[in-house]
Amino acid sequence: MNDTGDNLLALAYRTVYGVLGSYVTAKFAPHSPWKHVWIGAAIGFVLSSLGAVAAIQQDLGPAWFPVALALSTFPCAWLAGKIYEYLTGGIQNASHGESL
Repeated sequence: MNDTGDNLLALAYRTVYGVLGSYVTAKFAPHSPWKHVWIGAAIGFVLSSLGAVAAIQQDLGPAWFPVALALSTFPCAWLAGKIYEYLTGGIQNASHGESL
C-alpha cells in the first residue's frame, strides 16, 4: 500500500476505531475510566511502535504511516475520554469519589 491516498484513508478509519475503542474502554471500566483509557493507549502505543519498527525494517510502505499510527494512540484516547466525560457529565465515581 504505497499510495498516499490509501494510507490517509486507512489512517482516518483507524483513528475512528481508536477513538471508539478507547470510548468503550472508558464506558465499561469498573472504576477510574481515565486510568483505563490511558493504560489502553499505552498498550496500543507499544504495540503500534513495534509494528512501525517491523514495517520500516521490511520496507512495507511509507515510513510515515506506521509512525503516524503509533503517534495517534494518545490523542485518540484523550478525545475518547473527553467524549465520555461530556456524555456522562463528568459524573463523580461513587466508589472512589473521583471525577472522571
